[in-house]
Amino acid sequence: MKKYLSLIVSLVLLAALLTGCGSAASSTASYDRGVAEYAVMADEVAMAPAEGAALKNTAADTGSTALPENRKWIVTVNLTAETDDLDALRSALDEKIAALNGYVENQSVNNGSAYQSSRRYRSANLTIRIPAGQVDAFLRDVGGLANIVRQNKSIEDVTLNYVATESRLKALETEEARLLELLSQAETMSDLLEIEARLSEVRGELENYASQKRLYDNQIDYATVYLSIEEVQEYTPVEEPTLWERISKGFKDNLKGVGDDLLDVLVWFIVSIPYLVVFAVVITIVVLVIKRIRSRRMAKKSAKKQKSEDSKES
Repeated sequence: MKKYLSLIVSLVLLAALLTGCGSAASSTASYDRGVAEYAVMADEVAMAPAEGAALKNTAADTGSTALPENRKWIVTVNLTAETDDLDALRSALDEKIAALNGYVENQSVNNGSAYQSSRRYRSANLTIRIPAGQVDAFLRDVGGLANIVRQNKSIEDVTLNYVATESRLKALETEEARLLELLSQAETMSDLLEIEARLSEVRGELENYASQKRLYDNQIDYATVYLSIEEVQEYTPVEEPTLWERISKGFKDNLKGVGDDLLDVLVWFIVSIPYLVVFAVVITIVVLVIKRIRSRRMAKKSAKKQKSEDSKES
């Protein structure tokens, strides 16, 4: 009987010892399981970009110029335009941009030099953001308001990068939620510090990927139009001119250049009249002084000559 009682007591003590060890290791095991679950989930989410790659190949094979709605596109347009009234064009552009729910992100205006005489060289450079679905309408509006000299439209497919960013963002949000759950279950200081360190890293990555996604959304939703405007007296012809048109235009340009040069000389002369008057007065005074000096010298020579002749006669 005592033998059985001793065996029962030993089993109870052993069970109590195992229970204490299991309680001490429960937090670490729970965290390890959480990390393992996140690793599996991250591998599954990482497959999303591969699906985007398949979409890209399909679009390339079709050769269609239309933009599928299930893709993410960044549209950029470079325009060079001419106008004979820069102020009027800018005012009209502001109305068109507002009507299309766009906005001017950046602009600079060059009003030319104040010392230029007969010609004014004015220009403007604008960075305009237009809703991507309205960019073609905006380009038509600009073509109706000004003379388009050059136009370049580029379309960048960022679907893969966008999907990868979005997938990574979801994975980090899932890991953050799991880490917060583990943080509430942590029973030792070492587990607590380890979870908090990882949670800080995850939140930093979350902010970076969220900023990248916001940037993609803005670039995708709004096309960027870089518009360069030159104020000119005559528009540059868009079509290739014929030989006679080239000769005629060259002759007119040279004739106009001669007229502009003569006008510049006339303007320079009128502007410089005060200086020319001063120079004329100075030159007149110098000439009069020189003449007076020469006349005195000649008078002295004549007097000496006359004296010499008088001495010979006596």
